[in-house]
Amino acid sequence: MVADDAAATTVVHTTQQQLVVPLRTARAQAKPSSRPPHVRSMQYAIAAALALVTFLSAWLVRTDMYGGRSAAHVWWYGWVTALSTGLGALPAAACKGASDWWMGLANALAAGMMCAASCALLREGFDLEPDDRSTITPRQGVFVGLAAGAAFVGLSQKLLEQYGDLHLGVMEGVDARKALLIVAVMAVHSFSEGIAIGVSFRGSSPPQLGMLVTTSLAVHNVPEGFAVSVPLISKGMSTLGSALLSVGTSVPQPLMAVLAFYFVDMFVLIQPIGLGFAAGAMFWVVFVELFPESHEACGLVNTAAMGATSAAIMMFSHEYIM
Repeated sequence: MVADDAAATTVVHTTQQQLVVPLRTARAQAKPSSRPPHVRSMQYAIAAALALVTFLSAWLVRTDMYGGRSAAHVWWYGWVTALSTGLGALPAAACKGASDWWMGLANALAAGMMCAASCALLREGFDLEPDDRSTITPRQGVFVGLAAGAAFVGLSQKLLEQYGDLHLGVMEGVDARKALLIVAVMAVHSFSEGIAIGVSFRGSSPPQLGMLVTTSLAVHNVPEGFAVSVPLISKGMSTLGSALLSVGTSVPQPLMAVLAFYFVDMFVLIQPIGLGFAAGAMFWVVFVELFPESHEACGLVNTAAMGATSAAIMMFSHEYIM
């Protein structure tokens, strides 16, 4: 009798195992590939294009890579600062596979960094010297841009909500819309940084000012790349994909740097509005998207503590290191 019971038990366990394995196999086959081949191919192609542009940009200034003040040099400096944004995806890769609680904490960290960057933009705008050709003061221009930036992102968000089947890499639906909104806002933010690079190399500015601005922005862009990459990786984007999108958010820097280099007088007038616009756009993303997501995932206290800590560290480094 005991032998029969043992044999029956063995048969039951064996049958269960035989059932479980096919079920797992079926689930694995039913689950779509998180990295479709065409997505990987596109990422590799974009990475190759970035490498080619980097080579050509360096070749144009090969005789005096870090000492000239021509348009080619300004492009090169802006391009280097844009590439540095991609480095932020490397530490963000540690968030891959983390629990919702840890991802909420990472979102709070990124939100604090973006909040500090917004405050730095506002302060920079407030410190600008008044221009006799302008009908408004720099402070007024910053506030106008601040309201316009927040309104622009709010309207953009409403527009994106109409596209329920939106895809961005491996993301779709709500995740794709939120990711695209973050990428767009950080790209807007890069416009003002590009203007700062171009203006610093023109006029009566000392030769060292341009290199100082470029170096500080290159260092500053690494945590900004982290702030962009964390929400992307948390929604399923690969490390390479998030790095490429981070660099993409900073591509306006070399473009605007060259334009500001040639048309410095015009860009000096609109710089306060541009700084306020970028700050308003980032504030919207921080307080409407990132902080609410973090609060839902890891609670109010953890969100506030992490956000305040990262903002304080970012502001301290911007003030005394960058």
